[in-house]
Amino acid sequence: MSGCSIFKKYSRPESITTDALFGRDVIATDSTSIADIGWRDFFTDPHLQTLIEQGLKNNSDMLIAAQRVTEAEAALRTARLSFLPSFAFSPSFSTSCNIGQPASYSYSLPISAGWEIDIAGRTLNNKRKANAAYEQSKLYRRSVQTSLIASIANCYYTLLMLDAQQDISRTTAESWKENVRITRAMKQAGMTNEASVSRTEANACSIEASLFDLEYDIIQVENSLALLLGVVPQHFERGLLHEQRLCEELLIGVPAQLLSRRPDVQSAERALEQAYYNANFARADMYPSLKLNGSIGWNPASWLVSFVANLATDIFNAGKKRAALTIAKAQQEEALITFRQTLLAAGNEVNDALAKCHAASNKTDVRMRQIAALESAVNSTRQLMSHSESTYLEVLTAQQALLSAQLSQVADRFERIQGTINLYKALGGGADEEPVEVQESAKKSRKAARRTKKAENTGNK
Repeated sequence: MSGCSIFKKYSRPESITTDALFGRDVIATDSTSIADIGWRDFFTDPHLQTLIEQGLKNNSDMLIAAQRVTEAEAALRTARLSFLPSFAFSPSFSTSCNIGQPASYSYSLPISAGWEIDIAGRTLNNKRKANAAYEQSKLYRRSVQTSLIASIANCYYTLLMLDAQQDISRTTAESWKENVRITRAMKQAGMTNEASVSRTEANACSIEASLFDLEYDIIQVENSLALLLGVVPQHFERGLLHEQRLCEELLIGVPAQLLSRRPDVQSAERALEQAYYNANFARADMYPSLKLNGSIGWNPASWLVSFVANLATDIFNAGKKRAALTIAKAQQEEALITFRQTLLAAGNEVNDALAKCHAASNKTDVRMRQIAALESAVNSTRQLMSHSESTYLEVLTAQQALLSAQLSQVADRFERIQGTINLYKALGGGADEEPVEVQESAKKSRKAARRTKKAENTGNK
């Protein structure tokens, strides 16, 4: 029986491989990655750090995840205690009285005990399954934490991008108000016509209207951020986009690290482990069960002692148990497919984040040259207009193109930051750090587990 598969521990299937997980164009030979950096060192903006700490403390998903850990831990304690015998104490007292006769009394003080010897590994596999579920609940909490940190950071940097675009648009709106004044003066001087004035006023109104759209976008993102933090909608203090500095070296490490870093990948493997032990449990359920029952009691007449050993197996339920084993095997195969797909999805996320970072980085120099050229064009057209070699419409066109390029430059900067955040998340960064409240809860859980283990050892003795 010791060599039977129902007693073997779970081991990762050999079919799970990380070869070329990051794609053919990605060379991953280094052993370190940006995921080795703690989120407090990765996100150095003090305003953002405060928001992340607040989110880890108040976010509803984090609180629910912590409760799931508590539930799974209680289930694990229950599974561990299944190894111990069960005791029952049921004292009884009765009295009877016949007419004309004295009353008679009787009582007994029985103590009964029952213990199922785990000869087929049912209890063992059930405990291992509960332990895998407990580990999966902790991984789920880590996965929620990683996603929450990335979501808060993305909201924060979105606000910085919108603030920068709003500042550019306000400056440009003031400039266009001056353009409208100049165009009207030129019309009065006979240097332009009414059509040019109307086009200038229309462009000025368009830019002014975009300020209201940006204001609405900022409020909307602030509301989303408040929901993540578990607070009422409000204005959040923040820095400036051009002051932000994130990791410039995009070290991704080796693909195999996703198996030990990504909480969702580890959670998928824990689900596979549970399915493995569930199949073992279904297989062990086809074997006979051995139960030991005994009782001892006392009444005024004598001591009562009994002991029964019962070896039992189902005959007519064999087909039902075989069907349960077939279902468990199918669920194990489903969990294996899900695990493999989760790993592939993790590799794709790394590829997407890298591509986004590289694309935004490559556009940086091109966009700077574009803005320099457009600034030169604006100055040149102004000078030409002063010598009557160009119309003011050309100046306005150049200013409009410059505004568009400046807004695009801000968006490029945000895309580079967003790509870095997504890469940090895709590699499993920030998952190992826990807030103080979670750390204290984990300490209490470990102490409770040690007390339970001590009780088990005492019971076995």
